[in-house]
Amino acid sequence: MTQTPGIGHNSRQDLDGYASRLVLWRTARADLIGKAMPIEVVRMRVRQANALGLSYKTYAGVRAASGRDIVALLFSSNALGMIRRAEVEAARAAKLADVAAVRGVLVHPPLAATAPEPLDWAEDAPRFDERWSVMRDRLRTALVRHALPADGVLMIGETSFEASWCAAARAAGYVRGEVYFGSPE
Repeated sequence: MTQTPGIGHNSRQDLDGYASRLVLWRTARADLIGKAMPIEVVRMRVRQANALGLSYKTYAGVRAASGRDIVALLFSSNALGMIRRAEVEAARAAKLADVAAVRGVLVHPPLAATAPEPLDWAEDAPRFDERWSVMRDRLRTALVRHALPADGVLMIGETSFEASWCAAARAAGYVRGEVYFGSPE
């Protein structure tokens, strides 16, 4: 009499090579993590982080998660301090003037979607009452209109609603304005 394996038992068979793929994946990951990055690459990435106005830790985390370099920064009007008027706070504008990336802003109503200095472009921000699919389409259309790859855009905002824009647009990452600009004094 043969014994029938229980539910979930694979009878020691390697279905579709899963075990071998798992071993290969673990080996490749260990090789990647175990190797030290060349100092020239680290220096180049530190320079890039500084050019974007980011700490190296933040830059490296976003780059590791997205798998590509950051080419644009997309701010919410809240993150730029554009609460009652379409002007960027002076201290924040000074930091953005030297940023080596495309700089955009998503402007909340009732402000008009105009790009104040030193930003490159502006679009209307998604509204609170919009469905997810409408918000997603609005954000993706804005990125396509400005020829930006979604996974190369770092979003900077202030609220949890604005953090949801990152997932909707499939952006590289999200950083709070206080992290990017430093804590208010």
